[in-house]
Amino acid sequence: MNDLPGVLAAALEIQAFCEARRWRFCCIGGVAVQRWGHPRFTQDVDLTLLTGFGSEPAFLDTLLASYSGRRPDSREFALRHRVLLLRNGAGVDLDVALGALPFEERSVARSSLWAWRPGQSLRTCSAEDLIIHKVFAGRDRDWSDVESILIRQHGRLQWALILEELCPLLELKEDAESLPRLDRMSLKVRRRLDA
Repeated sequence: MNDLPGVLAAALEIQAFCEARRWRFCCIGGVAVQRWGHPRFTQDVDLTLLTGFGSEPAFLDTLLASYSGRRPDSREFALRHRVLLLRNGAGVDLDVALGALPFEERSVARSSLWAWRPGQSLRTCSAEDLIIHKVFAGRDRDWSDVESILIRQHGRLQWALILEELCPLLELKEDAESLPRLDRMSLKVRRRLDA
C-alpha cells in the first residue's frame, strides 16, 4: 500500500493503540518526513516505542496479540534485532523499533504533535532527531530525506543538538564519513538558499 492517507491512518491507529496503554513512542521515518521534509510516498509506518532493556517481551506479546507479524519468527526476530515487523488489518506495514538507548528516550521526550488534518494529529520526532535517525541509517533514500529536511527547515534547525546527539552514535558505529557528508550537504543547501 503506498497511498499516503492509508499510511497516515495506520499511524493514527498504532498511535491510539500506544496511547491507550500509556506507552511512550513517536513516529520516525517516512511519516515524520511528511512533516519536516518534502512530502513523498511512504509505504509503511516507522515508530520508536520505548521498551527499555528487559521488558521487551511484554510489549511484543501485546502488539502481536493485535497485529500480524510479517515473519513467522517475528517475536524472536524483534528480540534479536530490536525491531518488530508488523502489518495492520488494512495491509500497511508497521516497523516498531524497540527503544532503550538514551538518545531514543530523549528523542521521544522531544517529540510533538503534528496536526496533518483538522482533528487528526500524529506524534513525530523533531526535525533534528529525524536528521539524526536518517544520517545514522545512511541509505541513499535517507540522505535524500536529509537534504529535503535541510531545505524545508532552513534556518530553523538546532545544529548544536544534532551534533551533540549524532557524534556519539556515529563513533559507536565507527562511521567517520557521515558527519563530513552532512556538513557538505548542509553547506550546499545554505549556499543555494542564501544566494
